[in-house]
Parts: sequence; C-alpha cells; structure tokens
Amino acid sequence: MSVAPVTSAPSLEELSNKLSSLGLKDPLPKFEGSNPSTNPVDIYRCYIADQLAPITGVDAKVIYPGLEWTSSFEKGDLVLAVPRLRLKGKPQDLAAEFAAKFPENPYTEKVTVQGTFLQFFFKAGLLSKIVIPQVLELEKKYGPAPTGTGKRIIVEFSSPNIAKPFHAGHLRSTIIGGFLANLYEAFGWDVIRMNYLGDWGKQFGLLAVGYQRFGDEEKLKNDPIHHLYQVYVQINKVIEEENAELVAKQEEAKKTGELLKVDPNQKGPTDNEARAFFARMEAGDQEALGLWKKFRDLSIEKYKDTYARLNITYDVYSGESMVAKESMEKAAVMMKEKGVSEESEGAVIVDFTKFGKEFKKLGKAVVMKKDGTTLYLTRDIGAAVERYEKYKFDKMIYVVASQQDLHLAQLFKIMKELGYEWADRMQHINFGMVLGMSTRKGTVVFLDDILQEAKDTMHEVMKKNEVKYAQVEDPEYVADTVGRAGVMIQDMSGKRINNYKFEMDRMTSFEGDTGPYLQYAHARLCSIARKANIPREELEKANLEHLTEPQATKLLRALAQYPDVLVNTMKTLEPTTIVTYLFKMTHLLSSSYEVLLVVNEKDREVATARMALYEAARIVLNNGMRMLGLTPVERM
Repeated sequence: MSVAPVTSAPSLEELSNKLSSLGLKDPLPKFEGSNPSTNPVDIYRCYIADQLAPITGVDAKVIYPGLEWTSSFEKGDLVLAVPRLRLKGKPQDLAAEFAAKFPENPYTEKVTVQGTFLQFFFKAGLLSKIVIPQVLELEKKYGPAPTGTGKRIIVEFSSPNIAKPFHAGHLRSTIIGGFLANLYEAFGWDVIRMNYLGDWGKQFGLLAVGYQRFGDEEKLKNDPIHHLYQVYVQINKVIEEENAELVAKQEEAKKTGELLKVDPNQKGPTDNEARAFFARMEAGDQEALGLWKKFRDLSIEKYKDTYARLNITYDVYSGESMVAKESMEKAAVMMKEKGVSEESEGAVIVDFTKFGKEFKKLGKAVVMKKDGTTLYLTRDIGAAVERYEKYKFDKMIYVVASQQDLHLAQLFKIMKELGYEWADRMQHINFGMVLGMSTRKGTVVFLDDILQEAKDTMHEVMKKNEVKYAQVEDPEYVADTVGRAGVMIQDMSGKRINNYKFEMDRMTSFEGDTGPYLQYAHARLCSIARKANIPREELEKANLEHLTEPQATKLLRALAQYPDVLVNTMKTLEPTTIVTYLFKMTHLLSSSYEVLLVVNEKDREVATARMALYEAARIVLNNGMRMLGLTPVERM
C-alpha cells in the first residue's frame, strides 16, 4: 500500500492571504524546520516564538524548537520549558514574568504557568477556521510535510525463508516495515520496498532431493509455500533417521570393541545427495537451477497474494541468491587489505575487540569458513555495496528482530572500517518477540493461517448482531479487513522493542483500544455523513463559529496535532505514536456524539458546522489508519 505523498503544499503567500482574511494582518515569521502551510500548530509556534523573543531577550530561532506539543490538553496545546532558554535567574520566576508580559492576541488565551513551564492554549474560534478548511482542502495529504523530497530510502522488511514457516518475527517485520515505508513515502521520500528472501543455501539441496521423492506438481502450483514446507519436513525426517542409524552403528562398534570404520563426520546418503545438489547449484548447473527457480518463483507469487491482504507490495524481491560472487570476493579482499579481517585456525574472522573497548561486546565474527564457503555476514556486505551502487540511497533501513542486533551491529561496523562513507546511512529497526502465537492448525504458523483465523473469528463476532450483519453488503470482505486490523493494531500498540502476547480473542474485540474499535469509529463517522446527507460544498462554507462546545474544542485541538504527531513519529519510528493518537481522537469522538448532534439537530447551520468537524475527523482518522497499513471500512 502506498500513502499519498505531499507533492505540493500551499505557499507562504497563500497562507498569509488566508490569515489576512481571518483578520490577522501581521506577516507570519518562518523558522527553519517549520511548515506552517501544512501544519496548523507551526502557525502558532512561529507566532509565539516571534512574540517571546523581545520579552525574553532570546533569539526566536532558539525559542521555536523549544515549543513542544503536550501529551494531554490540560497542559496546553504547546509548552515551553523555561530552563531550555538558559537564562540567569530562577526559572519559576522567569516563567511568571514572561507569562505576564505576553501580549493579548488573537491566537492564544492568557498564558499560564506550571512550575517552570509556560503553557499556551489556542483560541478555539481561530483554530476551527484554520484547521477544518485545511483538512477538507488537503484531505489525504493533510498531515505530512514534503521534507523528504529528493531523497531515496530502501526499506528491507519481511524477508522470509522459502520453504520454512512464515513465523511471528516475519509477521512483525512485515507490519512494521510496511508502516515505515508508508511513513517515509508520505513525507516525500522515494521509497524502495525490498523483500530480501532466504533463497539460497544447502537447504535448497535438501528441498530438491525431498521434492524428487515426495513432491506433487499439483500441490506445488496450488500452495507452494505449504507444500514445500511439508516436503522439507519429510526430507529432514529421513536425514534424522539415517543419522540415527550411523550413530547406532558407532555405538554398537564401541560395545563390541571392533575397529570403528565409520567416519564420525560421515553423513547419511540423503544428506550427501542434498550437498551434491547444492554444489550443482553453486556450479551453475542449469537443471538444478531450474528446479530452484521454480520453487522461488512460485513461492514469490504466493507471497504476493498474502502481502496484498496486508496492503503491502514490493518494488524488489531480492535474496541471498542474487548477491554476486564477485561482490563477496571483492569484500573479502578489501577486508584483508585494510586489516579488518584475519586468519584464525584456517578460517577468516573479524576480531572487533581490536577496534576499541566500546566494540568488545561485538566479539569475533567468522566471515569465511575453513572450506572457503561464505556466511551471511559476507553476503550482507556484498548486498549492501550492490544496493548502494544501484540505488545511491540516502538511507537504508533493515527491519529485523532484536535477536539480530549483534549481527547488524557487526555488519555496520565492518562497512565503516572498509571506508564506505555511506555506512552511517544504514539503520537497524529492531523489535521484540510475539509470545504464545499458534493457530487452530497447530504450532507451525503461516501468515495466511493467522489472517484466516482473524477473519473467521471476526466473522463470528459480527454474526452476533443480526440486524447490523444484515446491513453489511460484503460481510466476508469486512470480516477480513477488520480482522486484519485487529492483528496489526495489536502488533503496533506498544513500543517495537517490547514483546507482546498474541491473543486472538483480544485483537478481534470491539471493547478497548483494538483494531475493530478503530474500524468502528471510522464506520460510525461514515454513517453520520450518509444520514446527514449535507453536500460537500456546504461543509466547506460552514459557519464554524457555531463550534463552541468543549467537546468540539477538544476535537479541534486533536485534529490540529496530527501533523505534529507525524513529525514526532519520524523521530521515533514507532507506529505506536500514531496508534496512541488515533485512540485518543476516537475517545474524544465517542464523548462528542451525544452533545454535537447532527442528524437530529434542527438548526441547519449548527448541524453543518458539526458535520464539517466530523468530516475533518473522518479524514484524519482515515489518513492515520492508512499510514499504519489499514483499510478503513465504511460499514460494519
């Protein structure tokens, strides 16, 4: 899924004209990092910083970044920690002095003081006239600023191993990686979504031998991922049995005292057959590569169908197999020449302790085995170089579980030691584990099974309300869409690094902060719009001075925060930053419906103003959900 990027924002001149039409004649100053034409809160930041400069004697450029948004409306819409200004005197006294001197103005209420903080509350009347028209005008483009225009990023995520289960780690990587790709794209970056498949190695020799014995052409075409996994399990069972026989022979020889003629490193005939097949692949044997390519291509086609259910597409399906041998050999030569690697007992290693005390924790890493075969680390070095040469990225993100923290730290350090100036543009976005994940079909987890179970569970929940269920045009689609939202929101509700328990009943509940609850909030706003049936042109001309209730003011303030939420998300790269905001907004909506009536409001002007507010809220909720990778439903 791609999110609409901001291709062009209103100009400062257009913004000035708009503010002038609202009675704000003084020109609005602009500061580095501010985007007042796309972010309503930046309008207030610019004004407040400009006003505070002569009062405090501090340059407005220093004040501006110190004006931060708050976690709760009780603390204001923006706060400034006076100690940040580094002025002589007691911060509490200075805060009181600055608040008293801040002039009465059309933007903010009287400044309040909380300890050493200055608290700024926006005047609702002006805020409604700035925010609602902007949201209605920009629609899908409301929120992000085009700060990434001209920059390119590679987001590598999901990256399952062909013929092995799509496990919980891949699920998290897929959801988080898809979200990050959407986020960067929304901010104007040129995003390359990359799936780096585990598609090479001895296991493909095993798979080929297994398929020759147990494979079924029809099953392979219909469901390659499940069938190849079944074949992989079967052939591994054969190898285990053969190895057990070898061990038994050795034990028997020991008991009888006979001369042991069995090599302790000897493998069974099937294992040897698999090694021989992979050796043929490495040597470029066309028959062997043909079968491997067939497995890979069919698996990718199946993955595409599965990813589509999560609103995810890829620009590149890469893989270990695609890293050129020359790239790895070049990396090996460079490591040797620059003294990064060294020989140790016949193998080639990198001893990170020699780079300083702070790298002692990275230990030692093998980059080439005694037999001359390369490892993941060597392959990843070659892959990184190839990617930079091809794409000239400004940033590359690896969305990989925290279990790989050491591996990626080693990779990044090697790249720096090899002298690649772009090495510091590589970033690891890690995440914790999913605990207790299983499906009705057993402990082996495939993504399709997870999504199907979420859909089935959601369908059963929907059927309990017969009246509403009868009104849903396509219950199968809605159950799938809402169930998927449940899976994804449970994953993104906490900080990435935290482990979480996989709970199907919890994620498909409408109670509490869940995916189905977000979907319900969006569907309810759509329902109000259908029943009110007020034309869009009327909403755009609504008299917003009717929005005087506290519920309307709080909702307005929340809508104004959305661009700031996205800016903060770009700093944290945490999906929960947006998730938390969306639930905060939906809670405000829930407490508004009984007060801010639309359908049963007799005054047409009042109803129109409220509908304009609700439509702005629907747009922001829709934008946030799509940023997370969800598909908002209109009925459920």
